Amino acid sequence: MAQISLAELGPGFRGMGDEEVVKYAKAGHSQATEHLLSKYRVIVEGKARCYFLIGQDAEDIIQEGMIGLFKAIRDFRTDKLLPFRAFAELCISRQIFTAIKAATRQKHIPLNQYVSLYTNVFDTDSDRTLLDTIAEHEIADPEEVIITQEFSDDLREHIRHDLSDLESAVLRSHLEGKSYQEIAGELRRRVKSVDNALQRAKRKIARSLRRMMTAA
Repeated sequence: MAQISLAELGPGFRGMGDEEVVKYAKAGHSQATEHLLSKYRVIVEGKARCYFLIGQDAEDIIQEGMIGLFKAIRDFRTDKLLPFRAFAELCISRQIFTAIKAATRQKHIPLNQYVSLYTNVFDTDSDRTLLDTIAEHEIADPEEVIITQEFSDDLREHIRHDLSDLESAVLRSHLEGKSYQEIAGELRRRVKSVDNALQRAKRKIARSLRRMMTAA
């Protein structure tokens, strides 16, 4: 099979596997890099939604995730027999987690003041969170893992007791990546009502976090 040059390839990456596109990106093809950054941004945004950190802008977390994605493109090696998607998700999670640890150090906030908010704050078939996955790769001190997991368990209980049915439903859908319009349609509510419910839920979670940290 004849080798396709970068110039001949152009923007037509959609029919190619990610591993092949990464080769062009690593060779300096900017369109290949842009293709991967665009394709995987939705994954970055999904992971960013899993985190709640007092005083942290959600867009900042997304930007950290995009940095992790860029590093994945830069560092990916085909000889490791790991699909690019899996490698990218790991790099994104590590970058976000590293940023959170840095933020807590700068503000003198204990590591357990952040929590991974994923769909299992409600009753689901799986009780495994993104936090569990990151902790396996990133937290060296077992005591830190225990503290963080205990903190997450306590927060889930606060969420179950403090949030109304509407707030819980809106938060669940938001964490699943649904838009305000989609949530409003499913719940037969106005978009403004959905937004208000989500803001109330966030304020209640923040109050719960502050109470828990004061009592710790």
